[in-house]
Amino acid sequence: MKRALRVDWPACHARGVCHELLPEVVDLDEWGYPIVGGEVTPELLGLAREAVRMCPRLALRIVET
Repeated sequence: MKRALRVDWPACHARGVCHELLPEVVDLDEWGYPIVGGEVTPELLGLAREAVRMCPRLALRIVET
């Protein structure tokens, strides 16, 4: 089972917390919005869960692909 991050674009306000917590998977575009690349590996799952929990707009979630 693979996991990935998904962004709720209308909810995201480009705070960048997800990138600060998980730079291995989340990059930022020139406006500070997240660019999610790659899967969430088992080694990164804890950090991904923290990024979801810490998102101030609750705009991030983990999905199974």
